[in-house]
Amino acid sequence: MRSTSEGRKSVFVILIGVSMLLSVPSSAWGDAPLKVTIDANSVLVNSGQKPLLRYSYGDVPFKPYVKELFTPNGLNVLRDAPHDHLHHHALMFAVAVDGVNYWEETPVSGRQRHTHFSDTVVEEGRLPNAGFSEELVWTDPSDQGALHEQRTVRVCRTTEPEATVMLWRSQLSVPKGKPGVTLTGAHYFGLGMRFIQAMDGVGSFRNAGDKAATVFRGEEKLVRSDWCAYAAAVDGKDVTVAMFGHPDNVRHPTMWFTMVKPFAYLSAMLGLHEEPLKVAAGQPLDLRYGVALWDGAVASEEIDRLYQQWVKVVSK
Repeated sequence: MRSTSEGRKSVFVILIGVSMLLSVPSSAWGDAPLKVTIDANSVLVNSGQKPLLRYSYGDVPFKPYVKELFTPNGLNVLRDAPHDHLHHHALMFAVAVDGVNYWEETPVSGRQRHTHFSDTVVEEGRLPNAGFSEELVWTDPSDQGALHEQRTVRVCRTTEPEATVMLWRSQLSVPKGKPGVTLTGAHYFGLGMRFIQAMDGVGSFRNAGDKAATVFRGEEKLVRSDWCAYAAAVDGKDVTVAMFGHPDNVRHPTMWFTMVKPFAYLSAMLGLHEEPLKVAAGQPLDLRYGVALWDGAVASEEIDRLYQQWVKVVSK
């Protein structure tokens, strides 16, 4: 499949914006061609022979998710369905809708059902960029539609600085015939990332402005900030992963859930445990988040610089 004219136009604008912001030669983005491959169960984005991202959507019983996301050197930082929490699916997005839990996976949980891919994009210009847009229906245990979602995932790899950068966008709308829905959830519901086992218990979190986090319980902490990053050593080599929250997101700055022990977890939240969020018919909820991966230790100034560039690029 190829992108629609509207999709091509929007991506073109994004690419020009990135090029102007970073002011680097085209060689900084590399020469390896990008490719999006879709089969019955997954989407794979490659740069040449190297994988950037793998997305699972077909053989998933409850929700599609990013199964693998790779650093420039080829390290996947995501862990899927570990034995301690089988419902932790690498990089996933879920909340509760009208009391139905889409985060956990039980007989009474809701399901995010893939319907189709509305768009795929491969751009090989100044900034190679590839991904897709997906239509989903969130259904309750009786198989009734509770929420519609248009999900957009884009990924690129830069070489100056060397990083993998991903965009996750969820546009949530109320099905016809419903006046609205109410989103609720625990203090970790949102866009959550489970890290590989080698990163458990050995890293540290930081955020924009080095704001002090509040202990929610045990090792679980909450903090509001523009971005939050986790750095850990894997086989003696440092890895840095940051998540970005767009300023136009509701309840910005983003509330982050962080935990290092007994396993490492990072989640971009909406503070639903403190205050439910109503989504009215005809007024979609638009959420944009970014994920950036570096091989090595990265200074907060570099993370913040990329965050500021990312905001300008993905802003309307």
